[in-house]
Amino acid sequence: MGIVAFLYGAASYTAGLIALLYAIGFFGNVLVPKGIDSAPAGALPEALLVDALLVGLFAVQHSVMARKGFKQWWTRIVPEPVERSTYVLASSLALAALFWQWQPIEGTLWSAEAPAARLCLGALFWLGWGIALSSTFMINHFDLFGLRQVYLRLRNEPYRPVPFVKVALYRFVRHPLMLGLLIAFWATPDMSYGHLLFALAMTGYILVGIWLEERDLRRVLGAAYHSYRRDTSMLIPLP
Repeated sequence: MGIVAFLYGAASYTAGLIALLYAIGFFGNVLVPKGIDSAPAGALPEALLVDALLVGLFAVQHSVMARKGFKQWWTRIVPEPVERSTYVLASSLALAALFWQWQPIEGTLWSAEAPAARLCLGALFWLGWGIALSSTFMINHFDLFGLRQVYLRLRNEPYRPVPFVKVALYRFVRHPLMLGLLIAFWATPDMSYGHLLFALAMTGYILVGIWLEERDLRRVLGAAYHSYRRDTSMLIPLP
C-alpha cells in the first residue's frame, strides 16, 4: 500500500504542477492554447454566471477541503497519507474546469500603450508568480503538495508536521504566497473585464481564505502564532 500511495501522490503532484504551470500561461495569455481572454466573448449574463460558478467551485473546494473538521471526516474514508494528495488532485481538477469553461467578457478596463508600461506590468506579472512559487519552497514545497506525506508512508515512517519557522519572505509578510498571487492576478498590460472579474473574485477569496487559515493556525500554534501575527504584516511588507 505504501507503493500505491506513493504512485498516487506522485500522479497528484504532477497534476498539480501541470495545473500551476498552465495557470501562469492562462492568466498571462501566453504559451497556452486558451488564455483568460483568448476565446470569443459570449453573452454577458451567461459569461458572468459561468465564470462566477467556476471561481466559486474552486474557492469552495480549496477552502472546505483545507479545514480541520473536513480533514477529520475525510480521513475516515481516504487514508491519511494521501489526504493532501487528494486535495491537490481535486484543486487541479477544479482549475482544469476553470481553464476549460472560462468565458471571456467583452471590453477592457485598461490597456497600456507605452512600451515601458507594458514591460513594467509584464515584469510585475512574472515577479508575482516568482514570489508565489518560491514561497512554497521557503516552508516545504513537497509537504504542501502532498509528496512528502506519501514518501514517508513508502518508508513506513510516521508523518512529522513541518515546524513553524520564520524564514526568508515569511519574516516580512505572513502570506507571501498569497501576495505573489495577488500581484500576478492584477499586473497585466491589458485588463479585460473578464480578467477583472477573476481578479476581484480571487482577491475576495484570498482574503477570506487567509482569515480562515489564520483562525486555524492560532488554534494549533497558540502563542507563537499570536506573536508572529502581532509582529508581521499580513500581505504588505511594512514595519
